[in-house]
Amino acid sequence: MNTLTDQIQKELFRLQDEKYRDFQAKLLPTVEPDSVIGVRTPALRNYAKELWKQGDVQAFLDELPHRYFDENQLHAFLLSSMKDFDRCISEVDRFLPYVDNWATCDQMSPKVFKKHREGLLKSIREWMSSNQTYMVRFGIGMLMEHFLDEAYDPAYPEMVASVRSEEYYVNMMIAWYFATALAKQYESILPYIKEQRLEPWTHNKAIQKSVESYRITAEQKAYLKTLKVKIKQ
Repeated sequence: MNTLTDQIQKELFRLQDEKYRDFQAKLLPTVEPDSVIGVRTPALRNYAKELWKQGDVQAFLDELPHRYFDENQLHAFLLSSMKDFDRCISEVDRFLPYVDNWATCDQMSPKVFKKHREGLLKSIREWMSSNQTYMVRFGIGMLMEHFLDEAYDPAYPEMVASVRSEEYYVNMMIAWYFATALAKQYESILPYIKEQRLEPWTHNKAIQKSVESYRITAEQKAYLKTLKVKIKQ
């Protein structure tokens, strides 16, 4: 029986770039190397668009967990193009427990979220209160993407600062959030750094990322460098 998933796997292997596969597998320590087919991101995005044009993709979305990393990437891109907010949130909730790497987590960004911030915020709170690494990371990522500009509220960095985790991929996202927040809401965010509200490693990583940013002024960078803390070995 030639199912939609069979067709998709066949197409993914047709799009395979073996050199890219070998390179990509090294960047994904939480993913089994044998599960990486090696399809480049632009090709995956284009294929997701083609699948939507061809018709209903629900059979593929329902078939979880997927066998290959590239199927998870394709799944993320399919959800990112979904136009119905309620359906999209439902599908994201169903998919997130199967996300096992930073790339799939970070590349999933549904466009429809921009028009439904109130509903999105409710889900963000739920994701961030989870004990699953990539659910928390995704929640912080969505807060960073959608609530640091005109929808900013000082309560939001408070939500992120309250997250405590032993997980590298959660703490790296917290650092990324605060580095981005410093670039966009400097005066509001600076007290979190001055008062050392974050874990020491995350604190220093946020400063490092800020100093690397072109959106932070030279004077701000110089000052932020003075706020680094010593980490006990």
